[in-house]
Amino acid sequence: MEGRGLRGGCTTDAPPLHTSKPLRRTAFNRLFAVVYFSAVIALLFRHVRNLSLYSTTSFLSFSITLSLFISDIVLAFMGATAQAFRMSPIRRIEFPENLKRIIKDEDFEGLDVFICTADPYKEPPMNVVNTALSLMAYDYPADKIPVYVSDDGGSALTLFAFMEAAEFASHWLPFLQGTQYNGKEPSSLF
Repeated sequence: MEGRGLRGGCTTDAPPLHTSKPLRRTAFNRLFAVVYFSAVIALLFRHVRNLSLYSTTSFLSFSITLSLFISDIVLAFMGATAQAFRMSPIRRIEFPENLKRIIKDEDFEGLDVFICTADPYKEPPMNVVNTALSLMAYDYPADKIPVYVSDDGGSALTLFAFMEAAEFASHWLPFLQGTQYNGKEPSSLF
């Protein structure tokens, strides 16, 4: 099955951004669904038969059978909705390196990233700083991805950590651009 990907523009010779391939377990998933729905239909048939044949039973047994019938209908519905995701599973392979060949830097959309923090003891400032540095290290045009930090607690510790991180970022971000290192946060190295 030929994968489909975003082509960007009118050119047909542009490389794909992703391909999709069906998984081998699709036949087993469909066989399981047939067996599952056969069992559900047999169970519901048994409930309907019990409700219609035994009309002379007590109110208690009728209400128990009816409640079991309703619960089985609900569970059958939940099972049917879960099976929808298993009918045709696929595997996507992404090619992010082709993005620069298809779209120019000025055509990227702007992304606003908000980092919210409140308490430096529950959310250590080092983790928040690592998040901000990781976002700034994305392979995305720097003028299109502003990073905002909202410190609701107004902590001096978080402010100091970000002042130090700003100085560190002047060395860290050029280091990442000059290497093929995949880890974007400094704590993965230190």
